[in-house]
Amino acid sequence: MALYRRGSTGDEVKQIQRELQDKNHYHGPIDGIFGGGTESAVKAFQRFENLTIDGIVGPETWKELFDEDEVQPPSILNEDLSYRSLALTGAFETSQPPPDCFAGITGDFDGQAISFGALQWNIGQGSLQPLLLKMDEENPEIVEEIFADHCSEFREILQSPHEQQMEWGRSIQDPIRLVLREPWRGLFKSLGRNKEFQQIQVEAAERLYDAAQDLADEYDLKSERAVALMFDIKVQNGSIYSYVREQILRDFDQLSDDAGEEERLIIVANRRAEASNPRWVEDVRNRKLTIARGEGTVHGMHYNLEEDYGIRL
Repeated sequence: MALYRRGSTGDEVKQIQRELQDKNHYHGPIDGIFGGGTESAVKAFQRFENLTIDGIVGPETWKELFDEDEVQPPSILNEDLSYRSLALTGAFETSQPPPDCFAGITGDFDGQAISFGALQWNIGQGSLQPLLLKMDEENPEIVEEIFADHCSEFREILQSPHEQQMEWGRSIQDPIRLVLREPWRGLFKSLGRNKEFQQIQVEAAERLYDAAQDLADEYDLKSERAVALMFDIKVQNGSIYSYVREQILRDFDQLSDDAGEEERLIIVANRRAEASNPRWVEDVRNRKLTIARGEGTVHGMHYNLEEDYGIRL
C-alpha cells in the first residue's frame, strides 16, 4: 500500500503540497520533498478534518485531500530498474528528488563551464553536448517548444567549436555565484524534466548500468538493491579495486550460513567506502549503506528505496 510521509519525494509529494497549499495549510516551496513543513501541514489538515493526526498521507488522508479511494503510488515505480537506479544516484548527486534530479544544473565551479543532468554531464569534458545534440535530432519540436526564442542560439552553440561552447557557458552565469542566469537556468531545467530527455540520460548511462549488473553477478548478488548499489559505485567510485574484492570475499566467507543478501551488501558498502579518499570515507559509507540497508539519510534527504524508488531486496 502506497503512503507518503517525512522523507518521501517526487511528483506525488508535489501534488500533496499543492493541494495542502490550496487548502491554506501549506506555505512552503512546491519541491517534492516531504520534510518537516509538509508534515506539519498534513497534521494541520488532519486536525481540521478530524482525522488521525500522524503526519502521514495514507488512505484516509488521501481520500479527504483528493476524494479518491486509492492512494496514488509513485509513478517512478512503473519505470525500468535502469531508470530507477539512475534517479536514485542522480538524487544523491544533485540533492534533488526525481524528476528534478534529471534537471540538476551547476555552473563553472569545477572548470567545466556547465554541468547538467542526473550524472552532471558537462561541457568541459564534452560529455553533455552529445546528449543535447541527440535530443535536438530526435525531438526537434520539443527543443523548439522549450527554448522558443532562444532555440537558434542553443542550436548554434551545439555546432560551435569547444572553446566557444566553454565561453558561452560561462557567459550565461553569474561570475561570482557561478549560477546560471535566467532564462537559461529555467530553460535547461524544463529540458531536464522532459521525459524524452530523461530517457536520453538513461541511455547515456547504459554502459554504467550494464557494468553494474556484471559487478553484482560477480559477487553473486541478485537483488535490485544490489544492482543499484553497484551502479552507484560505478558512478561515484569507478569500480571495486582487486584488493578490495579480496577483502569482500573474505568477509563473505566469514558470514553465517543463514546470512542474507543485505548482510553481503553491507560488507560491499563498507569495504568500498574504506578504500575511498580518507576525506570522503564517511560520506561514501553513508551513501552506500543507505542503498545496502534500503533506507537512510544522505545530505539531509531521507531515502526509502522500496517506497520511493521501488528498489527492492
